[in-house]
Amino acid sequence: MTETPSARRPLAVFDIDNTLADTGHRQHFLERRPRDWDGFFGAAPADPPLARGVALAVESAADCEVVYLTGRPERCRADTADWLARHGLPEGRVWMRGNQDRRPARQTKLDVLQRIARGREVRMLVDDDELVCQAARAAGFRVVLADWAAEAPELKSAQEGDNSRT
Repeated sequence: MTETPSARRPLAVFDIDNTLADTGHRQHFLERRPRDWDGFFGAAPADPPLARGVALAVESAADCEVVYLTGRPERCRADTADWLARHGLPEGRVWMRGNQDRRPARQTKLDVLQRIARGREVRMLVDDDELVCQAARAAGFRVVLADWAAEAPELKSAQEGDNSRT
């Protein structure tokens, strides 16, 4: 069996929310108690793109296969794929959180990243969540902190603390 060129290319792994997509307009859904996760994810198709993140993904596609690792639940797959295509992002596999997975992002993403790395070189992870970046760096991955989005304290709290989606 011959390896395809894409199978040999290293991977560039990109987060989506606040790395490629500006979630600022939907933060208010997370300020409520209980958090309105359906409203938050339902508004995602209207996210404006973050120019620096999109440019980095497009630039990375010259040397790497671009894939996406997001904390969005699986039920958002169609909207996410449409958003990526609409904003000119490179085609690539999208790794999503299970619909019932409430673990902190630093755990879910590191688990998937390590699984991906078993079969391929991961050139870099690009993510806005500092705790995800710390965990990935500690596991030996090269990390680019996506610090170009506006602060999203409610999203950070939700990603790492109480992930109750009721």
